[in-house]
Amino acid sequence: MGDVTYRDEYPIEDVVVDILAAKHLTVSTAESCTGGLLAGRIINVPGASDVIGEGFITYSNDAKRKYLGVRKSTLKKYGAVSKQCAKEMAKGLLDATKADVGLVTTGIAGPAGGTEEKPVGLVYIGCNVCGKIKVKKYIFEGDRRQIREGAAEKALVLLRKCLTKYKTGNEKNE
Repeated sequence: MGDVTYRDEYPIEDVVVDILAAKHLTVSTAESCTGGLLAGRIINVPGASDVIGEGFITYSNDAKRKYLGVRKSTLKKYGAVSKQCAKEMAKGLLDATKADVGLVTTGIAGPAGGTEEKPVGLVYIGCNVCGKIKVKKYIFEGDRRQIREGAAEKALVLLRKCLTKYKTGNEKNE
């Protein structure tokens, strides 16, 4: 099962749980705009208890600072909805949980709160696999529910991509 690939007939959360299990990795989540949807999708998969450790809902800036170690200066300079914040969230999540993999979301789900520079639908998703952090920026359309669900879906897709690139000690690095 080590070469699990994504196929349309399998929900993405099933695929990532299979990959995590095959690679003997654990995952934790820290969610702002998705508010638990991401962890919920992973937990819906039978066997998820073998791979998921903890999930934080860090909706407020105070929670991002308290649980994930996001710096006050980062929040002041770049804001909570930024690549820099997502990166610090992803690093702090692994520091806090000792998981192998961290998946984080921070964004503006709307309907209010957007600006011209940071519109409603802007979401940063961070994935940290054993210290290697990847952050992606997305702009989703739709209502609050659609933005949150889209962000959770894309987070799982990013996780799959990052896990596929990760080589365990038993695999050849290419």
